[in-house]
Amino acid sequence: MNQEIIEQLGSQLGANGLPYSVPIHPNLVHLTLGLFIAAIAFDIVGFLFPLEKPVFKFFAIPATRSNFFDVGWYNMLASAIITFFTVGAGFYEIMLATAPTDVKSVWGLEAMETMLWHGVGGVLLLMLIVLMAVWRGFQRFIWRKDRSQQVQLSYLFAGLAIFAIMFVHGTLGAQLAAEFGVHISADSLLRLGENPNLLLR
Repeated sequence: MNQEIIEQLGSQLGANGLPYSVPIHPNLVHLTLGLFIAAIAFDIVGFLFPLEKPVFKFFAIPATRSNFFDVGWYNMLASAIITFFTVGAGFYEIMLATAPTDVKSVWGLEAMETMLWHGVGGVLLLMLIVLMAVWRGFQRFIWRKDRSQQVQLSYLFAGLAIFAIMFVHGTLGAQLAAEFGVHISADSLLRLGENPNLLLR
């Protein structure tokens, strides 16, 4: 995407178009997703705890409502922190991306459009996750600190709505890899006319 940076790095770039062997952004993405999903899931379990209490009791699981909310809070906080690194790594790797111009995704977008929407979506999700962490912090330490039910129903619905945005955003990222071959070593080697079976062992 940024030809000047790509030319400066030159021989330092590997077969995947990056100066390191494994792309960082996809790994951090899955960490962000896992932390955020776990945060909302544990808060939902905590919210519904009075309904689930007989089940925990039947299976002799020593669970307390506050423990679920603790896990929800710490996962949301970790998700907000790690997402800064996720977005930063994503923008760095997008600057080094060279994608084909003659291919369109199943959504009818070209590589540059897909990268643009994926970048904008990343910043949007960063803002939303940070806002959710701030909202969660206010609920935990100020608004509902003396209540057994630590989260608001509107917070949980907002988290589920963000799941939907993450799905669309993640699909764009998957299209960059699967359909455009961005930072995929085998795809890059095939475009250069090389045999990935011989070079990637």
